[in-house]
Amino acid sequence: SAVRTVAMGKAGRWDVLGPLRRLRRLIVLERADVVYAFLPMQTVLAALLAPGRVVFGLRAGGMDLARYDRLSALSYRAEAYLSRRAAAIIANARAVRAQVGLQGIAAGSIAVIANGIDTDAFRPDPVGRAALRAAWRIPEGALAIGMVARIDPMKDHGNFLRAAAAFLAVHPAARFVCVGDGAAAYRRALVQQADALELGGAVIWAGERHDLAAIYSALDIATLSSAFGEGFSNVLGEAMACGTPVVATDVGDAAAIVGDAGLVVRAGDPGALAEGWRSVAARDRAALSAAARARIVTQFSVARMVERTERALELAIRGESPEAIAREIDRC
Repeated sequence: SAVRTVAMGKAGRWDVLGPLRRLRRLIVLERADVVYAFLPMQTVLAALLAPGRVVFGLRAGGMDLARYDRLSALSYRAEAYLSRRAAAIIANARAVRAQVGLQGIAAGSIAVIANGIDTDAFRPDPVGRAALRAAWRIPEGALAIGMVARIDPMKDHGNFLRAAAAFLAVHPAARFVCVGDGAAAYRRALVQQADALELGGAVIWAGERHDLAAIYSALDIATLSSAFGEGFSNVLGEAMACGTPVVATDVGDAAAIVGDAGLVVRAGDPGALAEGWRSVAARDRAALSAAARARIVTQFSVARMVERTERALELAIRGESPEAIAREIDRC
């Protein structure tokens, strides 16, 4: 069935009262059986505004709140406090359940439902691969290693750049692609770091893009160098669905996603990341590509995610406790 989207018309971060009134009015008029909210600020608002059942969707754990402003830190603390109001709590990764359990949300009340990857939308795109590599002027036969991630401290682009410098010393033809955008000042600092590392034209700053299947296909290795905060990283699943091997840092549920179709290395260790790239580049590309896609198709489908989510919401509407919901979903 069609999904209706309603915008609250929020003009900026501090445009608060009008959107809150409109959101409250919408929730009351819809008379929803359950309100399912994602991420701390949204779960907090749902808990405060919704008169009926609220389900919390947790997507990050182990956040280094010292790296963010006070409002962001407050939202995580408020979410933990208000979690007792939730009819159910759903995390997208086992690592999130373990980490938020240390932050004040009872781990036994959290059901884990992994994200689903649309493997029809994310599939190998050889035409897109050729076009992008030509546009980025990647030399014929050169290894392209890329990271698709917003430019944010949790993604640790600095680690990616240091690993790139180490890798380039052995593989001078390699190219490194950064897809995504973020705060201008932070982005400038990363460009300066790349210059200081003498990476020069080896780094391609692609900015924000939406042709993701083509981008993943254009890469020989997709990587994620996150330092903290990950749950189920969609970019790993999307890249693998496109047949692109991955090397990721061991943050969140990266190891559970990647399995034997890539490598997971220590976070914050550029030498380990560069060695991971060397190891994956030496493996049989066709076999690794097929294994990566097959893993996502069989274990992380959208249908599986939807089935388990529907069951959790049904149980919440029925009045089962968050603990009972978590136990049943774990058995699914």
